[in-house]
Amino acid sequence: MRSVNEIGTVFTKMFAYLVRRILIGILTLFLITFVVYGLIRNMPGTPLTYQLAELDPSRRVRPEDLERMKRAYGLDKPWYIAYFHWMGNVLQGDLGRSLSRKQAVTKLIGERIGPTLLLSATSLILAYLLSVPLGLYASVRNGRLDERIVSTLLYMLYSLPSFVAALFLLSFFAVRLAGTPLELPLFGMRSDRFEELSFLGKVWDVMRHMFLPVACFTYASLAYFSRFVKSNMLEVIRQDYIRTARAKGVPPTRVILCHAFRNTLIPFVTLVGLTMPALLSGSVILEQIFAWPGMGRLFFEAITERDYPTIMGLVLMFSTLTLLGQLLADILYAVVDPRVTYS
Repeated sequence: MRSVNEIGTVFTKMFAYLVRRILIGILTLFLITFVVYGLIRNMPGTPLTYQLAELDPSRRVRPEDLERMKRAYGLDKPWYIAYFHWMGNVLQGDLGRSLSRKQAVTKLIGERIGPTLLLSATSLILAYLLSVPLGLYASVRNGRLDERIVSTLLYMLYSLPSFVAALFLLSFFAVRLAGTPLELPLFGMRSDRFEELSFLGKVWDVMRHMFLPVACFTYASLAYFSRFVKSNMLEVIRQDYIRTARAKGVPPTRVILCHAFRNTLIPFVTLVGLTMPALLSGSVILEQIFAWPGMGRLFFEAITERDYPTIMGLVLMFSTLTLLGQLLADILYAVVDPRVTYS
């Protein structure tokens, strides 16, 4: 049992570590947003040119109207001054208003978080639940024919681009199986008659729309996590304490699950923290292919429309999640491995 002084020392070191990491994270976040803001402000085209392109070509814009629109879009100031103006608003909790959709960026992001979280959380849960037993199976059966077949299939899945798989799945389930009970929706999150359905009907309708995007989100992660578990298990199995446990007559299942797998969790939990940004970032390509109203699609549309406030709001959120994920991974690493300290 640790004494009160030892516990207090541990908490003091942990608090100092967290403060140090948070300060470094704030500085990193400032540098990321500063660089990204400068890059997007120097991209070809502006929100103004995007809006003017949609006007009637026969209509002439007066110079005073042009200057007024520049002030409205914040284009009358150098980008570095505009950045600090944006950062000042952020510190007050205001991410600004979308230039193309004319609504608050926070509201716009809030509307897209749900659909993205529905896909990403489902796919990550499936990937974790399936990859651990697959990785354990592959490590136990290492070198045998069945393991080689499984490993080859996983390697092929990992090598297949998700957008290619999405196109194949769409052509098969939405085109070739059209009119059959196995037909799946081509795009979107809901059917046209969604509001007329019962509660269970709505759940089933969303699940049918989710099936193909979730499959494309999941298979690459499943292949990577399975190979990750297998490689770490094979490394742990070669350790002396595993041979000692086997020599003492410990059952093989107990050796794998209680001795080897527990130590495999040490690097595996790092992935748990680092996948946090993936929960809300979505996928630009997949959400475009399936017309899924998520964060990835919003990010693509905001870049296309040169919607600076929306782009910066999303960059701020993604960067914050990435830094928090790295911090969580470090904390979890110290929790599962007593040899790691906060010194």
